[in-house]
Amino acid sequence: MILSHMEHYSLDSVFQALSDPTRRAVIGRLGGGPASITELSEPFGIALPSFLKHIRVLEAAGWIRTSKTGRVRTCTLEPEAMAVAEGWLGRQRAIWETRTDRLEDLVLNEGKDDR
Repeated sequence: MILSHMEHYSLDSVFQALSDPTRRAVIGRLGGGPASITELSEPFGIALPSFLKHIRVLEAAGWIRTSKTGRVRTCTLEPEAMAVAEGWLGRQRAIWETRTDRLEDLVLNEGKDDR
C-alpha cells in the first residue's frame, strides 16, 4: 500500500512529535483532561519559550489543540493523531504476524513430509 503525500507527512509528523520525552509526557498528562500551558510546563523546569516549541510541534502534528480564553491558553488532546499512529502500527503488525505465522508453520511442519 502506497501512502499519499499528505498521509505520509501526517505519519511522519505524528511519530516525530513522539520522539521527544517531554512531548510524550505532555500527551500522557493530557490523557487525564485539558490543561493550561502553565500547568503542563511546571514539571519540566524549562523556560516557557522552550516549552512552547514542544506545544507547537504537538499542535502541528495534530496531537493537541489549543484554545485561548482571556490570558490562559488551554491544551486538549486530539484523537486523530492517535488514529494515524494506530492505523500504521496495525498494518505493520498484520504484516509481521502473517510472516511469523508462516515461519511457525514452516518450523512445525519441517520434516513431516519426509516420513
